[in-house]
Amino acid sequence: MATERTFSIIKPDATERNLTGAINAVIEQAGLRIVAQKRVRWTRAQAEKFYEEHKARPFYGELCDFMTSGPIVLQVLEGDGAIAKYREVMGATDPKEAADGTIRKLFARSKGENSTHGSDSPAAADREISMNFRLDEIVG
Repeated sequence: MATERTFSIIKPDATERNLTGAINAVIEQAGLRIVAQKRVRWTRAQAEKFYEEHKARPFYGELCDFMTSGPIVLQVLEGDGAIAKYREVMGATDPKEAADGTIRKLFARSKGENSTHGSDSPAAADREISMNFRLDEIVG
C-alpha cells in the first residue's frame, strides 16, 4: 500500500473534554503519523466553505454552528493507506454502530457530536489539507 496523507479534525465536543492527547494516541497506535497539527477556532465563513458540499442538506446550518462552537484541532496524518486507515480508526459516524476501540466508540457523544472528521478520498484529502495548512506547516 502507498504512503499517503489525509486530513483530520478533532471536533469541539472532543476538545472541550481535553481528548486531543487520547485521540492522538489512538491515531498513532494505528500506525499513522501526525505530520502537522494546530488548534484553531473556525469562523462561520471557514466552516461554511469547508462544508459547502452539504449546503443543501438539512443539517448544514447545525453542522456549521457546531464546528464554530469551540476550538478544533486540524491535522495532517501520514501512513500507508492513510485515508482508509483513518476512516477505519475513526469508526462509524454513529458511535452506537462503531466498532470497539475506534475513536468514535471510545469518545463520541452522538452521531452529531462524533469527535472527529476524516477525508473520504484522495481528492478530498488534498482539498481539505490545502484549505487549512500551508506547505511549510507540514513536517515529514
